[in-house]
Amino acid sequence: SLIAATVVVLLPLAAVVLTSLKSEKEMADDSGALALPDDLLNFSNYATAFEDGRMLSAFANTAVILVFAIGGTVLIGSMTAYAIDRFTFRFKKLVVALFLVAALVPGVTTQVATFQIVNSFGMFDSLWAPIVLYMGTDIVSIYIFLQFVRSIPISLDESARLDGANAFTFYRKIIFPLLKPATATVVIVKGITVYNDFYIPFLYMPSEDLGVISTSLFRFKGPLGAHWETISAGAVLVILPTLIVFLFLQRFSCNGFTKGATR
Repeated sequence: SLIAATVVVLLPLAAVVLTSLKSEKEMADDSGALALPDDLLNFSNYATAFEDGRMLSAFANTAVILVFAIGGTVLIGSMTAYAIDRFTFRFKKLVVALFLVAALVPGVTTQVATFQIVNSFGMFDSLWAPIVLYMGTDIVSIYIFLQFVRSIPISLDESARLDGANAFTFYRKIIFPLLKPATATVVIVKGITVYNDFYIPFLYMPSEDLGVISTSLFRFKGPLGAHWETISAGAVLVILPTLIVFLFLQRFSCNGFTKGATR
């Protein structure tokens, strides 16, 4: 079953890679998606995709959004999880329940009100619009941090208080360093979500100068709409960064999902 699932996943990727290496004439011959190209070192389609898709600026804009959005999500999510698990305050159960309710509400249903709020703050058609929206709408990250914080013994809190540490010092020096597996999990999950998202950048950043990776492929519509070799090359360029990052962080991601599952 694993072999069959692997074949199902890899066949489309192989077709995209092989198509990206074919010339326009080979595509016109219609020899099949999995047919080998005449020249396996034909990277002209990648140069065309990189230039016509303005991918250099798209990568730069995406990197800025990723750094701020992921950094803010990690900071807000870990602090929120720490406060929910370690502090006792009024309406605590209600707050946790509201987080769950918010996670169940489809984001599309609130986009009219969200757009009006973003526009009223003057963030429309700027990088701040997706950054703020990505940072403030990630309930899943809070729950990932929460299950991991619950696995940290409360005796560490008591020892820190005896040494004179306040709540923020304990979070900064003890809690947050112990959240590395959970942080890696959030970075991967949030990073892939932000990297692949098309809806928010397309809606809130219509200017071509503010294009990101997901919207850069949209530029191949029109005159390049039938040039599948160029589109495939652009798709490979988009896939490579996430593939490399995931392979580098996958062991941390697995630890983040399993270590916090038990107390």
